[in-house]
Amino acid sequence: MRRAVWAAFSLACGLRHPADSPSMSLAVLSLLFVTPAQGWEAWARRARAYFPHVDFDRPSLADALRILLQLLWLALVKPPGRHMAYESDMLSALRDARRLASRAFDAWRRGFAALAARYPSCFDPERLRRTTEGMAGYAAWESAALRYACYLMTAMLAAICVTTPFDESSQAVFSAVLLLIALWVRRIPGQVSNLVLMVFSMVVSTRYIWWRATSTINDDTWLNLTFGLILLMAEIFAWIVLLLGFFQSSWTLKRLVAPLPEDNERWPTVDVFIPIYNEPLRVLKPTVMAALALDWPFDKLRVHVLDDGCREEVRTFAESVGAGYIVRPEHKHAKAGNINHALGVTSACFVAIFDCDHIPTRSFLKSTMGGFLKDDKLALVQTPHHFFSADPFERNLDTHGKVPNEGELFYGRVQDGNDLWNATFFCGSCAVLRRSHLMEVGGIATDTVTEDAHTSLKLHRLGYRSSYINVVQAAGLATESLSAHIGQRIRWARGMAQIFRCDNPLLGKGLSLAQRFCYLNAMLHFLNGVPRLVFLTSPMAFLIFHAYTIYAPALGIVLYVVPHMIFSVLSNSRLNGRFRRSFWGEVYETVLAWYIVIPTTVALLFPGLGKFNVTAKGGVMNQDFVDWDISKPYLCLLAFNLLGIGFGVWRLAAGPDYEMGTAVINMFWAGYNAMLLGVALAVARELRQVRVAHRVRASLPVTLHLPDGRAYRCWTLDYSEGGMALQLARELRLSLARDAELTVSLRLGERSFAFPCQLVFAKGDRLSVRFADLSLEQEGELVQCTFGRPDAWVAREEFKQESSPLGSALDILRMGWHSLRGLLLLAVPSGADSRRGSVALKWLLSLLPRQPFLTQD
Repeated sequence: MRRAVWAAFSLACGLRHPADSPSMSLAVLSLLFVTPAQGWEAWARRARAYFPHVDFDRPSLADALRILLQLLWLALVKPPGRHMAYESDMLSALRDARRLASRAFDAWRRGFAALAARYPSCFDPERLRRTTEGMAGYAAWESAALRYACYLMTAMLAAICVTTPFDESSQAVFSAVLLLIALWVRRIPGQVSNLVLMVFSMVVSTRYIWWRATSTINDDTWLNLTFGLILLMAEIFAWIVLLLGFFQSSWTLKRLVAPLPEDNERWPTVDVFIPIYNEPLRVLKPTVMAALALDWPFDKLRVHVLDDGCREEVRTFAESVGAGYIVRPEHKHAKAGNINHALGVTSACFVAIFDCDHIPTRSFLKSTMGGFLKDDKLALVQTPHHFFSADPFERNLDTHGKVPNEGELFYGRVQDGNDLWNATFFCGSCAVLRRSHLMEVGGIATDTVTEDAHTSLKLHRLGYRSSYINVVQAAGLATESLSAHIGQRIRWARGMAQIFRCDNPLLGKGLSLAQRFCYLNAMLHFLNGVPRLVFLTSPMAFLIFHAYTIYAPALGIVLYVVPHMIFSVLSNSRLNGRFRRSFWGEVYETVLAWYIVIPTTVALLFPGLGKFNVTAKGGVMNQDFVDWDISKPYLCLLAFNLLGIGFGVWRLAAGPDYEMGTAVINMFWAGYNAMLLGVALAVARELRQVRVAHRVRASLPVTLHLPDGRAYRCWTLDYSEGGMALQLARELRLSLARDAELTVSLRLGERSFAFPCQLVFAKGDRLSVRFADLSLEQEGELVQCTFGRPDAWVAREEFKQESSPLGSALDILRMGWHSLRGLLLLAVPSGADSRRGSVALKWLLSLLPRQPFLTQD
């Protein structure tokens, strides 16, 4: 009865046609649109091809919105075209391409094996190394005319390779031939093959930039032009950094330690400065104790604590161990002002500077002072910064000791390259400076918040020399949290931007061209925030806004972009594989990009703004937590990339056939960005860190003394200021009560030192002890026997050369995927709520327009 009443009412009101069924949904459609002459159901039979996602046999209320969105899509974006059954053809083409690639690879592998068997000398890496290095060592290269003729010929060949236009097949052949040669050269050890790979990478990358600038900018609309130029500028920036990086690290000096005179009466006086502000006293104590024990004549060594916090406990400690204590009446210019004040009240010929957490070894001065006595113009000797605690990346990603940390590349490779060009940077700690030269430039620079690098720049401008001893002679604490790490990098970035603005190394007198390039590369490294954000968002220009950032066929993009990426990764892996795994640089840049953009921009516009911030060290974290405040930019960028991928799926389903390749490329790009952002989110998940004293893995001989007088030989597994983990001989099993009073003794040279301790736990042949009630003298002796030993860091983690960049790429993808999966599990409710959310998501996706499929007439 109710249905009959509704049917009569809808007909009387004109809400449906007599040919239509009496449906409430059709009545609603009649309110929104003009009812077709023959009714909605007759219209639907003809219009199904235009609305493939609408079920006209059983229409719903949401179909009104689906039809409206589809009409807008058809009118504004995609006019309907004829159905092309390209799906089966595309799959067939992919299968054919896969078979062809497999056959080509098998043929190349068989051919390579046959050549290696027939001409073994051409494929013996050691023989090839000797041959290439012998050719590079010919005396004929001493002729300037020959060298410059080769330079000119190389430049001409490079210009031809870069600027010659190729069609797609020629570009593919060119890239493939260079790649095969590069893979063969990569097998040859030695510096010459490194240079060959760098040349290949520079040619391919420069050719890519030339192609981008001359052939891929679309100016038909302001949107295409704007997005295209922004991406091109970011790529040119990255290309300049790539070239400068090759120049900076192309050849390392690997300077040896200069010996001191045998007569120590000729050794100069040294002031050791240890500045401190608000760091815990427990962080300062080992550094001061190790500095007091430096292997240097007692009457020529003075250790000073520069306390800008004016704390009574620091004064008391310094006086109790025999160190000087210096405070200043005005606290201006932060660390730089603190050191400059100390320079005015001390008088030694040389100044060694250590951050309060950097513990020097006994041999520090013996390793660094010899060069000063042989070269009067030597103003600075810098040693590496080594950290025995894990930084936030190593701790939160569980890569400590497995993957080189962020600083390894700079201290392991870049500074050695700088040393070749007399451009070693002062890094603020673990360095020695000649007082007279330092005072000539006005002391430590105070114009910027990176006082260290600016000081070395001023010294180099006056023609003074620097050197880098790549032997770890001190070790300290890494930043405890991602927020502290980012805060430290923000200061560095702001300071480098200030130097670039106020004392640009490209301008002014006193620097060689090589020094200008080295400083420029260091500063550009901290100006990469904007380019990295461009790379993280560029895929959405096409996927969301339908703007062509690279106006070229998808195949052309692949043939130019992929070789550019492969050669840069291969060459950098060969150059820096021991110090930086492939693709990890992009992880570090992704984490920092958002946070350094504003400080560097402000510093470039207003260089006087900004203040020095002290990096917190020695903190603890009592529980795991996600730093959501730090993560907000990563979450926003991740959502933007995932939205772009969603639009990409829509474009694949509803867009024109000729845009499928472009959509797939941009979706892969957005997917890679999502993985990088996933790793950034994983770093922001701070893991629990409750140890106040960080353990150092080391195997040192120790004698364990039991209360009954027995003594056992054992070895350390790790140690800290607070305790040790010990390994007994395998056949020993000690039955000891918890908190048993024990003694461990360690030898240093000809002396033996005993330290009382208590048993924490014992299991099998392993036990752990903590030191109990050590006197200040015993604490100093413990530091000398552990952190201060001359060989303390000789056996630190030496990372092997990266075998293949593919492994690093897979690690990044794995970490990113696990992080994104965890985020999804955290965000998506469980049980019934999850099912409701899935249904709601499917319903929202069902509203999106679809590509119409019209059959051929």
